[in-house]
Amino acid sequence: MPQTPLGPIEIEVIRNALTAAAAEMDVTVWRTSRSTIVRELLDYSTAVFDAEGNNLAQSARIPSHLNSMSHFLREILDRYVDPASWGPDDVVISNDPYCGGQHLPDICAFKPVFHEGRRIAFVGTLCHHIDVGGLVAGSYAAKAIEIFQEGLRIPPLKLIENGRRNEGVWAMIRQNIRKPDLLLGDLQSQIASLEVGAAALRRLAARYGAEGMIEAGRRILDMSEQAMRAAISRMPDGTYEFTDWLDDDGIDLDKPIRLHVALTIRGDSISVDLSGCSPQVQGPTNATLASSNAAVMFAVMCACDEPFAANAGCYRPIGTIAPEGSVVNARAPAPVVHRIAVTHRLLNAMFGALHQAVPDRIPAAYYGNSYVCTFQTVAADERREVLVEIEIGGTGAHPRKDGVNALSAGMHNNSNIPIEMIEAQAPLTITRYALLPGSGGAGEHRGGLGLLREWRVDSPRCFFTANMDRFVHAPYGLAGGAPARVGKLVLTRDGAESPVPPKSDNLPLRQGDRIRLETSGGGGFGDPARRLPGAVARDQALGYVSRAAGA
Repeated sequence: MPQTPLGPIEIEVIRNALTAAAAEMDVTVWRTSRSTIVRELLDYSTAVFDAEGNNLAQSARIPSHLNSMSHFLREILDRYVDPASWGPDDVVISNDPYCGGQHLPDICAFKPVFHEGRRIAFVGTLCHHIDVGGLVAGSYAAKAIEIFQEGLRIPPLKLIENGRRNEGVWAMIRQNIRKPDLLLGDLQSQIASLEVGAAALRRLAARYGAEGMIEAGRRILDMSEQAMRAAISRMPDGTYEFTDWLDDDGIDLDKPIRLHVALTIRGDSISVDLSGCSPQVQGPTNATLASSNAAVMFAVMCACDEPFAANAGCYRPIGTIAPEGSVVNARAPAPVVHRIAVTHRLLNAMFGALHQAVPDRIPAAYYGNSYVCTFQTVAADERREVLVEIEIGGTGAHPRKDGVNALSAGMHNNSNIPIEMIEAQAPLTITRYALLPGSGGAGEHRGGLGLLREWRVDSPRCFFTANMDRFVHAPYGLAGGAPARVGKLVLTRDGAESPVPPKSDNLPLRQGDRIRLETSGGGGFGDPARRLPGAVARDQALGYVSRAAGA
């Protein structure tokens, strides 16, 4: 059967069809997953890759996932799984940060797609699972000092082989986690999503052929590379530097962690030198190179002056220097579960450097942190439930407008878990949930507000874990704008309040205790004295700031 020739229109049709396949995979995970962290909080991503493992198309999900999955797949192909032995009915999974991944809760699943005996693509899903074992429920230990304490490490292996489940692997996973029905249910959701994506690609290949699909993939990547190079070439040449800080690693509490960027624009390419970042730390606030590269790539794409298709072609003009053994390229067996704090803050530093090159495009710092906390409730009969929450804050003010209140920004793209869903599934009550007045930085344009969320324990016992940052170093303002307010974590027991360390493991709680989290807003942009009187009056009328602060 003659194949359809590939002109510019056909290439665009295929590109959009690949994106639609990734979106179908996204919807499949959402509709079939079991845990609240996947189904409600939406901490997952889906993508389509070419036959060599390069990201071709993706769903509108999470930047820290999507800009790293290609790295993971290529590592698997290069070092762990012989491509010749990877058949069309095989699914390979892994969560190991030192095999190309990010942190242990994120399990990646990949499946090849064949047409007439030739591999034409891969499809992939990544889900943040509710628990993978380790020191604490939710597998987000703040005090881990090696990766072996963070949970079950799964090397790249075949979960499905020749269309049949590898029952030994399923049993091994089940035996080592706290909520096996939820995790294995979400894993089955990932497998279903892979088949939906593979079926969509096989339909495309039936029309365009194997060679047509491979040629289209090459051209799609080349088009994005050309668009990225053109956008970079419109930025002024030079070297731009910026530093931001993480509070600590949870172990050395008085030792801030430096994230320093030296970004050089030369013609149509960018080099990002991270040699000035701190050495890797003892606690889990480290990142692998895959994680850090995701932040670098995302920052540059955000700074471009026109949109284009996001895929691995965009990565080609950007080089990253990240010495092994640094906090942005940790060496095993360093713990890395809180790698998102590193990448959020690296993104803040990247934006600070890019602001110097293109000041009209870059906002002040957003909250720059995932406020991760876990409740493991224990009933009188010892039945246990696990809730993982990931809270957010306000975005930084833009050169032309205010920041956005309580918006999931930066390296993650999560939703909130509805209060009704939490209270229906666990003995917890959400007693307060609101915007936090005064938390955004002042400026000609005001930073977005953070939020307040308070949980009450209704079970006889509960263990609380927090792994958070931005409690010392505030989100910065730009062009004279003020920094945002830092976060706050408080325990209320018998009417008395006491501070809770933002990096805490298995804090024992009892019935009636309340935990209150206050998150950072975004930094302000421009001199606060230049804020329009009407904007000040509106802020006061809406309760975003006090009358004293607005005066």
